[in-house]
Amino acid sequence: MTQWHTDIHKRKPTGGKRRPYRKKRRYERGGDPALTVLGEHKIRVKRTRGGGIKLSLASDTYANVVDPETKAAKKVKILRVLSNPASRDLERRGVITRGALIETELGRARVTSRPGQNGVINAVLLKES
Repeated sequence: MTQWHTDIHKRKPTGGKRRPYRKKRRYERGGDPALTVLGEHKIRVKRTRGGGIKLSLASDTYANVVDPETKAAKKVKILRVLSNPASRDLERRGVITRGALIETELGRARVTSRPGQNGVINAVLLKES
C-alpha cells in the first residue's frame, strides 16, 4: 500500500479545516517498507526523482560489525535476529532495521545503518555484561 506524504488533508495551525484544493500528486508518494530479513544477499534498486538510484537491502547473511574497543571492523555472519525495538511484529518476523539486536559470530551487536535505505547492514558490537 502506497504511503502519501502530503499535508493537504491536515488541519491548519489555528485548528481550522483545510479543504483539498487539488488531487494527489505522484511526487507526494512514498515507498513501501523494505523489510530486510536474514537470507541470501539480495538488493532492490530503486530509481529516484532526478534519475538517481537508491539501494534497498531485501535480505543478507553478513553484517559489517565494529568492535568499539579495538575500533576494528569485520564482515561477520549473522546467526539470528534477537530483538527489534521498532515493533513487536517486526521482531516476530525477524526483520532487521536500525536499532535491531542481532547475534553474530563475534557476539551480540546493534544495527546502526538503515538497511532498507542504505543497502548495507552495519552494526556495533555490544560488550557482554
